[in-house]
Amino acid sequence: MANYFYKSSEPATVAIVREFFLMKDVLSAQLIALGVHFGGKVAPMRDITSHFAGGVKLSGGAELDVHWCRPDDHGYRSLRTAAKPGKGISKEDRAAIRAEHERLIGLWKEHCPQRLSTHKYWERLGVNTGSVLMSGGIKFELDGTAYFHLGFQIDEAEHLAAIAASKPTNGWIVGAVEILASEYETARQQKLVSTSGAKA
Repeated sequence: MANYFYKSSEPATVAIVREFFLMKDVLSAQLIALGVHFGGKVAPMRDITSHFAGGVKLSGGAELDVHWCRPDDHGYRSLRTAAKPGKGISKEDRAAIRAEHERLIGLWKEHCPQRLSTHKYWERLGVNTGSVLMSGGIKFELDGTAYFHLGFQIDEAEHLAAIAASKPTNGWIVGAVEILASEYETARQQKLVSTSGAKA
């Protein structure tokens, strides 16, 4: 696999990257709001195609097992698909547990945010999502320029042909030009500093 670096100052390209990170911020706020309904912090999760809500960090012990799966290594619990009442309890208690579980499931469905698709934004940028799945991709925006780190399963001849055509391999990012890894890394470090300053 080869790694390549690009930048683009094309307004439409920059706008797509900015929108993605804006939606990540929206999702983060929604996860905080979801946690308020359940009394614990919700884990921000991601896979190769999206960002989404994970489990909830709840205070409590084995009594939570009726409605929640056992905590993971970080202390987060996922809501069970069905309640797991203990043995030897009355029908009335079982019915109450099931009713409470239905309430919890309804609350989750009502307030859990939709997944944020990363691939939707790669598609809008014109990048082959199959390539992103195979080789990875990173994007960010700094001072009106979008930066990209893309990996491609290609040979050098194919890459040179794509550069001659003035487009990134396996896709077309409007306005993109190839840059050195050092320029990309400098911008990445500046982005990290600016992000840390914003949070301080």
